[in-house]
Amino acid sequence: MATPVLPRPAGSRDEIEIKLPASDLEAVRARLRDGGAALEAAEHDEVDDLYDDRERRLSASGRALRLRRSGDRAILTYKGPARFQAGAKIREEREARVSDPEEVSAILERLGFERRFRYEKRREEWRWEGCVIALDATPIGTFVEIEGDPAAIRHVVGRLELDPSEAIPYSYAELYVRRRKEQPSLPLDMVWASEKR
Repeated sequence: MATPVLPRPAGSRDEIEIKLPASDLEAVRARLRDGGAALEAAEHDEVDDLYDDRERRLSASGRALRLRRSGDRAILTYKGPARFQAGAKIREEREARVSDPEEVSAILERLGFERRFRYEKRREEWRWEGCVIALDATPIGTFVEIEGDPAAIRHVVGRLELDPSEAIPYSYAELYVRRRKEQPSLPLDMVWASEKR
């Protein structure tokens, strides 16, 4: 199985991406194959934990601190506040591989951060036309995330026959909070199992 695309190449600090709903990931996958896209990482599970302090100052300021686990790999990510340009979301992003995620979690807790939210997804990653394309299946639906420079993103959205007007400006955490307002019976975390914290 291919290794998940983690992390971004050294020297790149801004994440530029667009997230779109996709009711038919198989159709998107077929367009990628037909277009000659390279499969970078076969479908794999990712578990993301978001950390914040007791006052939730990170999330209140639009920042995020995430510990991601995927197979035997883990990565710690800082994301800055988002800004938008030509439909794409742009955020400062800093990442580091982690050899012992449980110990990193303990360090974060000692520094005053707590795990505030967990979300799970099944992700498959492709590289095409200068972009990384993630096909995501989540407990609240299926999505396509396209990361690259704005011109390349627009080009790939068109080639994949997706509608740029449906771009979602929210993170998965924000999407889930909105879904829970509609369905309060959902668990606190966006997880496949019905487990609750």
